[in-house]
Amino acid sequence: MAVHTHQLSLHMQGDCHIENMTTHIRRLLEQGDLEAGIVTIFVKHTTASVFIIEDEPGLRADTKTVWERFLPADPTWQHNTRNPGEDNGHSHLRGQFQGQSLTIPFVERQLTLGTWQEIVMIDFDTRARQRELIIQIIGE
Repeated sequence: MAVHTHQLSLHMQGDCHIENMTTHIRRLLEQGDLEAGIVTIFVKHTTASVFIIEDEPGLRADTKTVWERFLPADPTWQHNTRNPGEDNGHSHLRGQFQGQSLTIPFVERQLTLGTWQEIVMIDFDTRARQRELIIQIIGE
């Protein structure tokens, strides 16, 4: 079993900014030498997450609305009150719920995603920043 590890750096805007990574991951599989296995996408931050979505503007807007209703920004989150200058307690909590990794099988160098499924990263933080992802491809 072979393991190929790639790193991807993305500039994100924060405030529930969503970036589609599907094309990048498909390209890695097509250019690689593995026919079948799994791809794991891992974001190296506690205020960002990866997930699968039907990536269209309405669902992007709805996703932001859901997070604002479910875990709103609040200066009284303990992370904010115990760490002077911090305002992103809600960002960390959102990341905990959404999760930092995703694993998808691939067959014949193709992701096994459904028709409308796309792989995205969401940045929950309160400011723009660089985000680092690890994409690990395991297979034969």
